[in-house]
Amino acid sequence: MTLQNDPIYSIERIRKCEHLACEQFHISSHDLMERAGRAVYDFLLHRFPRVKKIAVCCGGGNNGGDGYVLARLLHEHGLNVTVWQVGSHNHLPIEAKYALDKCKKIGVSIHLFTPATDLQPSDLIVDALCGIGITQPLRVDMIAMIEKMHVTALPIVAIDIPSGICADTGQVLGRAVQAIATVTFIGLKMGLLTGAGVAYAGEIVCDDLQLPQDLFSQVQPIAEKIQIKSYQHYLKPRPRDWHKGLSGHVLVVGGDVGFSGAARMAAEAALRVGCGLVTVATRLELATVLNVSCPEIMCQGIDDPTQLEPLLMRADVVILGPGLGQSNWAKSLWESVCRSQLPLVVDADGLNILAPLHQSRENWILTPHPGEAARLLNQETRDIQQNRLLAVQTIQKRFGGVCVLKGAGSLIATPDLLPAVCDKGNPGMATAGMGDILSGVIGGLLAQNIPLGDAAKLGVYLHAMAGDLAAKQGERGMLATHLLPYLRRLVNEID
Repeated sequence: MTLQNDPIYSIERIRKCEHLACEQFHISSHDLMERAGRAVYDFLLHRFPRVKKIAVCCGGGNNGGDGYVLARLLHEHGLNVTVWQVGSHNHLPIEAKYALDKCKKIGVSIHLFTPATDLQPSDLIVDALCGIGITQPLRVDMIAMIEKMHVTALPIVAIDIPSGICADTGQVLGRAVQAIATVTFIGLKMGLLTGAGVAYAGEIVCDDLQLPQDLFSQVQPIAEKIQIKSYQHYLKPRPRDWHKGLSGHVLVVGGDVGFSGAARMAAEAALRVGCGLVTVATRLELATVLNVSCPEIMCQGIDDPTQLEPLLMRADVVILGPGLGQSNWAKSLWESVCRSQLPLVVDADGLNILAPLHQSRENWILTPHPGEAARLLNQETRDIQQNRLLAVQTIQKRFGGVCVLKGAGSLIATPDLLPAVCDKGNPGMATAGMGDILSGVIGGLLAQNIPLGDAAKLGVYLHAMAGDLAAKQGERGMLATHLLPYLRRLVNEID
């Protein structure tokens, strides 16, 4: 099996790849279907070597055709295979009809799905109901089959994409298959990596169907998955004569009454990824408390925005927003910081203050969660989640700089490169303070002279990986601060 894990393609561009395969490289549609079915066959034999009884649920399109190829191969291998057809198969595509006829010819057991269908005698179910082409809510019979599949509690392997997931957005189209694994073809799809699709795809295996590299050079991906090897050079060991001034100085502006912990977490996270100096500008009455809780952080109480000026002069990067609030005090600090020319990481209330202002800047990184993104675009949160890629690109174009849209499958949009998606992280990270840690990580990297886009991508990746390491002790009850020791470990080991 040939894996191609980096590029991410839209439905339209996958179709272009298929067209080029046929027209330029003389690989027939039938051959592509045969390769797809064999890719799933190889995966099943490797991943589930003890499985003997398999139910293959086939729809009326080419995804069903992939399922018929798979069923034939499994039958020829001596496994007990049953095919369940959903909907009319009177008008199958030519290739799928050919694959079905070959199944019938060798005696594969094929039945029409009804409400009385029992999938329970099987050990495993394969979802070949509907592939990447579907963008509308599923039909009633498809939903009934999916519900029947889930009732069995058997492991489900999806072909190309879990049925009911939009391949371009990850949106659930009414109901979707909950897969333990998905074998996808030609290239990754955004719907597998971000939004709701992340929760349905399970393990993702990508097979390029042995298509030539000359073909891929003609089709531009819509995004790419973050690969740490692209950023390892930023984390090389430092010379013996290194000093803290060479590692950058971050200024964190935030920490209003009741939210000082946010500023503290951002500050310590910046230190943990190798920043040399961190100062927190906060409420006067909180400065001492913050300094005691983490003596490595310098703290300055601020009553008036003019007091920020000397701090801004010493800083290389400003993290604006953790625990800032939206009071007059907060807004005056926000305005003072934005008058400077320093690179900024803007998070939390820094984004909420920005939302109605529609300012644009080339040297800031905005890090909204879906709710903050909705405020920036004057939309509802559900609108953001329905097309996360479009949302992050729209924010970047409207406000400039770099945008990180947080959530399952965090996305990073830059002005001149492909959007990037992070496939690391876990549900345990859905807890208070994780965004503050992320802003500190990105700010700390930015202060070390890493360019904006790379600092955002590397920061998101390190943050997610630290979360995965912390989650080994359990996702429930995980705190944002649990990531801090792992961040230090990662920036020292990742090269």
